[in-house]
Amino acid sequence: MDTSSLLWGLLFGSIGLGFFVYGRRQKMIVPLVCGVSMMIFPYFVSNNVLLVVLGVALMAVPYFVRM
Repeated sequence: MDTSSLLWGLLFGSIGLGFFVYGRRQKMIVPLVCGVSMMIFPYFVSNNVLLVVLGVALMAVPYFVRM
């Protein structure tokens, strides 16, 4: 682990927490699941480029998938 992966993980975890809270309050499953996955995936990804790509992709999913 280096500093950049910790900071990216913190950023995506914070955004994931926001998605989780929004999804839970609005009773919407897509932001809820994306929020949980954004809080968990930085623990398993060690490559910084892959971390950023997956984080941006997970942030875009609730915009394109409406349920």
